[in-house]
Amino acid sequence: MNFALVMFLLLLLTGGVWLLDAALLSKRRAADRKEPWWVEYAKSFFPVILIVFLLRSFLVEPFKIPSGSMIPTLLVGDFILVNKFTYGIRLPVINLKVWDVNEPRRGEVMVFRYPEDPSLDYIKRVVGVPGDEIEYRNKRLSVNGQPVPIKPDGLYSYVEGKLALVTADRYLEDLGGHDHTVIVNPQAPPVQLAGVRQFPNRDACVYNDGGFRCKVPAGHFFMMGDNRDSSSDSRYWGFVPERNIVGKAFVIWWNFDDLSRIGRGIN
Repeated sequence: MNFALVMFLLLLLTGGVWLLDAALLSKRRAADRKEPWWVEYAKSFFPVILIVFLLRSFLVEPFKIPSGSMIPTLLVGDFILVNKFTYGIRLPVINLKVWDVNEPRRGEVMVFRYPEDPSLDYIKRVVGVPGDEIEYRNKRLSVNGQPVPIKPDGLYSYVEGKLALVTADRYLEDLGGHDHTVIVNPQAPPVQLAGVRQFPNRDACVYNDGGFRCKVPAGHFFMMGDNRDSSSDSRYWGFVPERNIVGKAFVIWWNFDDLSRIGRGIN
């Protein structure tokens, strides 16, 4: 469901009823007669809907993490806030940028509309910006020919699908000045070749058993999950167009299962 579109339609409906009553209906109504219930409701809800619509469209928007693709940075059940103006002011519903602010940078955690189905919001880490050459070979990430610095940080265990206990190697990674943790399953291949689709600009990538290399086209971004072997990301469905950007994730504001996560910044 396109929440922004629903809010916009409700805004038009309640605002239209309010204007109709102010311009026409109230003048025909006797002074001692109460407003119809639908006029009263419209007047009550319009300011609330307007405030929520403006906040979600131009300032911050809440999201819930539905999958483990960003473990250990983000856990399933984390509620996060996304800064909507960091990457520019966009018109709601049509997502058209009208004012540039900043461009996404390597290492930032970004929410975007899934290229194969823009009605879905995805969250991943920006690994490549326009013009970058991204290589992931033998579980090591390189950007423009330079290996991204990593340090071993022990093991990390988590439950996948509520049934399987997964234990992976944990690393501290420094991508574009963003220090964060990634996990890697040494038994899994760098990319599941059978899952790679025929996405736009597919010819900018070369895949083989050892990994892949991609040249990021102009106006696009390459995204990967921190849970490197359990993430559906740009390796499989391609580059994220600039027009699909939603905003930058910056804080965890709630988690019902772990209250200690509340207030944690997202790096």
